[in-house]
Amino acid sequence: MSAMESKVKTAAAVVSGPSSSSSSTWLGAPASERSKRTINPIRAIVDALKIPKNPMKPLLKLSLGDPTVFGNMDVPDSVIDDVTSNLRTKKINGYLPSTGLPDAKRAIALKFTQKSAPLTENDVIINSGASGSIRMVIETLLNPGDNILLPQPGFPLYECCATSQGAKCRFYNLLAGSNWEADLKQMETLVDKRTRAILVNNPSNPCGSVFSKEHLTQILNFAEKHHLVVVADEIYANITFTGTKFIPIASLSKEVPVLSIGGLAKQYCVPGWRVGWILIHDRKDRLKEVRKGLLHMSTLILGANSIVQHSIPHMLHKTDTSYYKAFNKQLESQAENFMSGFRNNQIPGLRCIEPKGAMYCMVEVDETKFKDIKDAFEFTQKLLLEEFVFVLPGACFRAPEYFRAVFLAPKEIIKEAVGRIKAFCDRHKA
Repeated sequence: MSAMESKVKTAAAVVSGPSSSSSSTWLGAPASERSKRTINPIRAIVDALKIPKNPMKPLLKLSLGDPTVFGNMDVPDSVIDDVTSNLRTKKINGYLPSTGLPDAKRAIALKFTQKSAPLTENDVIINSGASGSIRMVIETLLNPGDNILLPQPGFPLYECCATSQGAKCRFYNLLAGSNWEADLKQMETLVDKRTRAILVNNPSNPCGSVFSKEHLTQILNFAEKHHLVVVADEIYANITFTGTKFIPIASLSKEVPVLSIGGLAKQYCVPGWRVGWILIHDRKDRLKEVRKGLLHMSTLILGANSIVQHSIPHMLHKTDTSYYKAFNKQLESQAENFMSGFRNNQIPGLRCIEPKGAMYCMVEVDETKFKDIKDAFEFTQKLLLEEFVFVLPGACFRAPEYFRAVFLAPKEIIKEAVGRIKAFCDRHKA
């Protein structure tokens, strides 16, 4: 056999694959390395909790940041009317541009533009929820081996997206004793030549904190010093309590490029509608390549929900201002209902860090005050099994000494939950 004939025979064998007489066993297709890296830390922790199957009294869920769960908070009727009217035209069911409906992008830009941080529709990318926006931004900014600065306590999706990308996470501390402000001195120790961005979540999940103008300026100065892009998760923008004002971080600097993330889920009580956005603030043209990258990444989903996008102009510009005031007032009232049960050491062993906005607060557990509870995780597990009150252990947010409570439930449910927590603590006190 000639050399040429041998090559042809070998090529034919490769094309045809293994012969039918092959003795090898097909063990199944392997998962990609990226999929193996894609693990949301919250899942492993929550899955380890034992959930009562037949609770002896109603299960009170103060665990999920979904404003629709209890039926006491709902999307404005005018929005439902607008969506319904649009649907009846039968003209909104097709594909949209991958970056979003132009009318919706213009409405978002107009809603959030400021004199110190102007926006046009070309600065807006509409996405499948704020979580989809977070993922797109992280995947566009980071290469494998790069690192990003993330808050702790913090929302676990940030870490999940970064590690999925093959990037590294470096965690800067939020200080409970300073209203959960960032520890800027510790932050300085985290930066190296592969640090690409710092993520700032304000108002905060899980802390319920709202940063002051002065503190946001300090963070911006840090970012400018180290040439870092600021990724601003502002999904809770303007959800604040009396005496507290939300300030968009992009409004405070012309030098630092900011990718601000927002959406409809929380303020309009429609988390299932899955529409969020990225606002590109780049007055010095430092995100030219990133902007192109975001446009490329947007083609992976071929556009967010078309039905909802057609109603964005109405939602953002025709929802009565009374809705927003009532929404914040109700949240603050429910938060107060929760916090009032913890003040003045009413429940020894627990300290509630009072929130200034968003939908959450963190409660510190002092295990030395209990005779048979070793840490906050065991506290949340026993509370669930004995009193059927479900709160998330702080380990979900890299804060193992705390648990997170959500105050979206009606006042009577919150009052009942606080009463059960107190009874539980009395029963287990040292």
